[in-house]
Amino acid sequence: MASSEGQQHPLGIYFWIWGLLFLISFFSYMVDYLQFHGMLRWSLILIFMFVKAGFIIAIFMHMKWERMALQLAILLPPIFIAVFIGIMSLEGDYTFLTRIEFFGESSFVPQSPHH
Repeated sequence: MASSEGQQHPLGIYFWIWGLLFLISFFSYMVDYLQFHGMLRWSLILIFMFVKAGFIIAIFMHMKWERMALQLAILLPPIFIAVFIGIMSLEGDYTFLTRIEFFGESSFVPQSPHH
């Protein structure tokens, strides 16, 4: 029986993950090749990026086999930072729209130098 310290993971897992990473990268490149635009383009790029990062963290950084406490210590801070960035983005939009409503849109639209 192998101890938990010297446990070896089967190479097949790594080959499967490498294959999946190449497949996901192919789909990511296809987003550009097929010339998707707007929110669909950026949503797909971000989804593929997060999926690849998740596979890399889980398998190649051995997070899948670590204790829950270590997983949470490594993964929770970036999750909280992402949530705070989202909250700040929403608050910034709210502030901008409130200023437009009270001061008018013309005060926030850049004027051309010819006027």
